[in-house]
Amino acid sequence: MQTRRIGDVQVGAVGLGGMPMSIEGRPEDESRSIATIHAALDAGVTLIDTADAYHLHADEVGHNETLIARALASYGGDTSDVLVATKGGHLRPGDGTWTLNGSPDYIKQACEASLKRLGVEAIGLYQFHRPDPRVPYEESVGAIRDLLDAGKIRLAGISNADPAQIRQAREILGGRLASVQNQFSPAFRSSEPELDLCDELGIAFLPWSPFGGIRQAGRLGSRFGAFAEIAEAHGVSPHRVTLAWMLAKSPVVIPIPGASRPETIRDSVAAADLHLSADEVARLDAS
Repeated sequence: MQTRRIGDVQVGAVGLGGMPMSIEGRPEDESRSIATIHAALDAGVTLIDTADAYHLHADEVGHNETLIARALASYGGDTSDVLVATKGGHLRPGDGTWTLNGSPDYIKQACEASLKRLGVEAIGLYQFHRPDPRVPYEESVGAIRDLLDAGKIRLAGISNADPAQIRQAREILGGRLASVQNQFSPAFRSSEPELDLCDELGIAFLPWSPFGGIRQAGRLGSRFGAFAEIAEAHGVSPHRVTLAWMLAKSPVVIPIPGASRPETIRDSVAAADLHLSADEVARLDAS
C-alpha cells in the first residue's frame, strides 16, 4: 500500500477504525473482530485508531484498546511498524450516552490507563478526543503537551477541532501537532476548512465516519448518486470510491474507516489503488 505521513511516521494510506468492534452492534463473537484486525494487517494497514471510550458497559472502559492489543499479540507477522492511535477526554457511562472530561488530571490518568491496556511504554499517537466546554482548551491540550514531553506518547493529535483550535493546539504543542481527526464524509463536509488548514500546515487529517451518506448512494437519483455511478463505472463499491475521493483531495488525508468484518476492511484498503480522474474527483466534490 502507498504510505502517508503522521508526524515523522509513515503509515498506510488507509487505516482501520476500531469503534464498530466495541460499541453498539459489535460482533458477538470476538474472534471475528480479531480476524478483521489481522486481515487489515495482512492488507498493509499500519494505522489502527481506537479510544478508551469505545465500549458498551461502564465496567469495560478501554474494551477496544484491549481487543487491539490482543489482536496484535496474536498476529503471526511483524507488527513493529503498526501505529496505534488512541484518544482520551470522552467517556461513556454505560447508558449509551457520551460525556466529556477535558481536565488535565483526567487526561493524564486516562493516558496511563491506555498505556497499560495497550501494553506499551509509549502510545504511538495520543489524541484529545473532544473539547470540553467546561475546561479551557489550552489546559486540555497542555496536558497532551506534558505527556509528549514526558515520553508517555510519541505523537500528539486532536479530534473534533475547528481551525482556531488547530492553530492554538499547534502553538501549545510547539509545532508538534501531528494529526487532526474530524468527521468528514459525502454527507458531512463541514470539516473542509479544517482539511484545507491541515493541508496548508502539513498536518495529517484523519476523517472519521467516512461513509456517511454512502448508503443513499445506491439510489442513483439521490444527492450521492455520483458515488454509485462512478463506482459502477470502475466495477467497485461506492465505499471504495469514497475513500479514493478522500485520498485524492490532499496527501495529508488518511481515512480511518471502521470495520468489524475482514471483507469490509479489505475493500477499504483497495481504495489506495483506485485512481480517479480529475473530472471524477470534481464531480464527487460537487455532488
